Amino acid sequence: MSATVLELYDRLAAATDDRQRMRILAEAFQTLAEHSVHPGEVASREDLHQTELKLTREIEQIRLEIEQVRGEIKEVELKLTREIEQLRGELKVDIQRTQGTLLRWSFLFWITQFGAVLAVLWRLGAAG
Repeated sequence: MSATVLELYDRLAAATDDRQRMRILAEAFQTLAEHSVHPGEVASREDLHQTELKLTREIEQIRLEIEQVRGEIKEVELKLTREIEQLRGELKVDIQRTQGTLLRWSFLFWITQFGAVLAVLWRLGAAG
């Protein structure tokens, strides 16, 4: 700002007559008026207080919404945990069934092999 004031002083000092000085001053006043704050553009303390209250209410509302979402997330986590445990239980049952089926087929295979070996030995014994 001081550079602008010094420029104004230099322009006024360099002016050759009063008419030119008056024009320089008029331009300076016009620039000042264009950059000045108008009464309706300034926020009052009441305006600031109202804005602060409004923002505080909005922040509290958002905090409540965040807590609600956190609760929903916890519910989903619990639900997924229960579903995972249920699937693990079902998987264990399926594995046990499969093991039982494999054991039965293996036993049937061993009995069949044992019978075949006995038949071959009996044939060899009867032939000899």
